[in-house]
Amino acid sequence: MATAFHNLSDYDFNSVPDASGMRFGIVVSEWNENITGALLKGAVDTLKKHGAKDENILVQTVPGSFELTFGSAQMIKSGKVDAVIALGCVVRGDTPHFDYVCAGATQGIAYLNATTDTPVIYGLITTNDMQQAEDRAGGKLGNKGDECAITAIKMIDFACKLKK
Repeated sequence: MATAFHNLSDYDFNSVPDASGMRFGIVVSEWNENITGALLKGAVDTLKKHGAKDENILVQTVPGSFELTFGSAQMIKSGKVDAVIALGCVVRGDTPHFDYVCAGATQGIAYLNATTDTPVIYGLITTNDMQQAEDRAGGKLGNKGDECAITAIKMIDFACKLKK
């Protein structure tokens, strides 16, 4: 559903499983740090609200959104996480660079989801301007980081139920 019709931070608290025994990796882009920092804060705060322990939240930075795939893959290979949240922000500019970065990161994250047993949560904001990004990083449309944290918890729970 389009974000314009749904606040990213709205959800039913009781529909989210307890995260106290779950381990999370968060890979966050340093580019557009004013946005990615807010996404990171939203994700961490929401994970903790659902019981995640500080020692079970591993945060690593990568230079830009294109590097989210590599960072996520390395977290998976470490064996230290049950899910990875990939957070980035790409704002459209005057060149086709936006298209290549967005496509590369999206395809890379999709590839990891299709080829590994660890869910990678897509937290890449792709916007036409900085205002749209701000609206999705704690502004009037909520925080994509909150949504990603909830998705990570639910995907870990999903995978655990299948292993029983």
